Amino acid sequence: MNNKKKIAVLTGAGISAESGISTFRDANGLWENHRIEEVASPQGWRENPVLVLQFYNLRRRQLQSVMPNAGHLALVELESRFDVSIITQNVDDLHERAGSSRIIHLHGSLLSACSERDKNIRQYWENDITIGDLAADGAQLRPDIVWFGEMVPDVERAGDLIREADYVLVIGSSMQVYPAAGLVSHADESVPVWYVDPKPSVNYELGRRKNLSIVAQTAVSGVPKVVSQLLELA
Repeated sequence: MNNKKKIAVLTGAGISAESGISTFRDANGLWENHRIEEVASPQGWRENPVLVLQFYNLRRRQLQSVMPNAGHLALVELESRFDVSIITQNVDDLHERAGSSRIIHLHGSLLSACSERDKNIRQYWENDITIGDLAADGAQLRPDIVWFGEMVPDVERAGDLIREADYVLVIGSSMQVYPAAGLVSHADESVPVWYVDPKPSVNYELGRRKNLSIVAQTAVSGVPKVVSQLLELA
């Protein structure tokens, strides 16, 4: 029987930024010099699939040159004393490579491709996707990414994990992108919440919480400190 207390961790682009992965919110409305509508929307895919594939091919290649940082690694330490669930808004695999064992990718994964007709038809994919690469149903493969305007299929499961948590950590998230930004509201009011971000943006869901601790630091410096506190509580 598992008697470990449960921790739900919501991570955003800030935790991966320190490994060298660019964030959307730090780029003046542009993502690697592209408007977000061009490369992260169904409309952008319909209008210019070649551009979209090139964009994500570059992101996928970049993963080979970056490594998990101290923030990712500190979260793995929690698993020695807690039942830890990572709910990430990021599409990289840095949590996996750091060693975390339970991860939900709310917005999809760069290392997965799916059918443009049916996103449930997917496969592991670590190389470039090109026009002519087909899914099992014969349709063109596309990045298995949840684009703006698309449903977030795992958001209910993520809400359940936060609802069951004894502690909640929010790391490197702008807390502006919904539905992810609203997930904290699923936690019981008595549950302590830590928010680690160098430029914390306290939205409504965070601002109404009584047990909120804000750590205005980067993930590399702030997450190990919070992890140490939690291990002492255990």
